[in-house]
Amino acid sequence: MTLVQMQPRSAHADLVRRTVDDAMEAAGPQVCDDMTVEVALAVTASSRTDHLLVCDEDGLCTGLITRERLSAIRDSAAYTDRLRLRDVLGDRGPFTSPMTAMAEAEHAMRYRKLAALPVVDEQGSALGVLALAR
Repeated sequence: MTLVQMQPRSAHADLVRRTVDDAMEAAGPQVCDDMTVEVALAVTASSRTDHLLVCDEDGLCTGLITRERLSAIRDSAAYTDRLRLRDVLGDRGPFTSPMTAMAEAEHAMRYRKLAALPVVDEQGSALGVLALAR
């Protein structure tokens, strides 16, 4: 009989092996990019969420917007009640894939100072949200 010595796995090794798919949350509320800022604020309040996934007319994720950012936009001097989400989102993204390593995704989020990141499939459809623990 041969004894096998077991090595405890390090937390770092687990983090490297884990993917975004292991840690992402359900997508939550998704809204169309033609929704007004005011209506989007009402949706965040009624759904009790801090962010919304924004999709285009084809159902593809174009980004994520937070309640905090929506409030700042509404309180700005340039705000009008006709301002739509597509007008304030800017460029598409950033996004991550469910197959991205958690260590890589966390690093990118901290570097970009993001609290949440949309997770999309190869076609660009929203699968969920990766949120940093507070």
